[in-house]
Amino acid sequence: MKALFGQQNSPGEEMTFVFQERENLPPPGDHEVKVQVRACALSWVDTKLLSEIKLKKELVPVGREISGVVLEVGSKVTFFQPEDEVVGILPLDSEESGLCEVILVHEHYLVQKPEKVCWAAAAGTVRDGLRAYTALHYLAQASPGTTVLVLDGASPFGTVAVQLAQHRGAKVICTAHSLEDKQFLERLRPPVARVIDVAHGKIDVAESCLEETGGLGVHIVLDAGGIGMHIVLDAGVKLYSAEDESASKSQLLPHKHDIITLLGVGGHWITTEKNLQLDPPDSHSLFLKGATVSFLNDEIWNLSNVQQGKYLSILEDIMEKLSSGVFRPQLDEPIPLYEAKVSMEIVQKNQARKRQVIQF
Repeated sequence: MKALFGQQNSPGEEMTFVFQERENLPPPGDHEVKVQVRACALSWVDTKLLSEIKLKKELVPVGREISGVVLEVGSKVTFFQPEDEVVGILPLDSEESGLCEVILVHEHYLVQKPEKVCWAAAAGTVRDGLRAYTALHYLAQASPGTTVLVLDGASPFGTVAVQLAQHRGAKVICTAHSLEDKQFLERLRPPVARVIDVAHGKIDVAESCLEETGGLGVHIVLDAGGIGMHIVLDAGVKLYSAEDESASKSQLLPHKHDIITLLGVGGHWITTEKNLQLDPPDSHSLFLKGATVSFLNDEIWNLSNVQQGKYLSILEDIMEKLSSGVFRPQLDEPIPLYEAKVSMEIVQKNQARKRQVIQF
């Protein structure tokens, strides 16, 4: 039985991916579930975060969002029984690679998969759904009467965030990074309030948002742009300008001053940029508006067991919304296991525009 792992020989080097032979698994522990994996979504591996929390290993398990069938349960498992269909996210400290035919998982990381939801959709939506919920329910409250700006709304995460915000009654504005993205966002139903095409760098995002809101500004800004390069925010916002930055990349990203300008009174800026630098004038502008900056790190749910019940409730709600058609994720065609290594290299370089899912 083979499983996919990543390895990085030294800091700063690109991660390479290798299949390793796995021995047959032992019987599940008291609270463990043995799962036959049917689908596994691929996500970027944050090696820096793993190092910071002392979880960096020579071989890093790859593929954490899984869906599958329960084969066997431990003696104290209460949530599941054999033949149940399940979905979940393996924790950061998991020794298991989701890209393996059979794995052992603690029962508290899994929820039931609705029968009408396919394997690939379940695995491909669970993490983006978790991130969207964390941003729009816990860090800010998207609700009727609020206006939400989603940067790069056509990304896999952006799409789910747009759909969740709309479901909660919010008015949604998006930025699009290409003509294809713009057309995709304009086809969404219910329609978004405005799609701001930033592909050619000619449109002022702040000006467009203020125009759309009658000068009041937006209530919530959600960075959904993925991982940036050099001095570009990984959340889709530019920290500052640099001469060596490529014009094509730079023009897609609003400056942090634009974000602060378009925020309304009491607004929330939600970012995934861990190195965000705010100068005193930026802080002063935020103070005058009574606005907040929140950092979106969906790993917090599994780094502490205090929120375990709330976490599982979110996963169940994500599956319910996927089943009812509220979430319609951006998934690529399912990929066979033998192509997983190449696909993971594409994901790690942030070159995939749709969520990549391996189907067994």
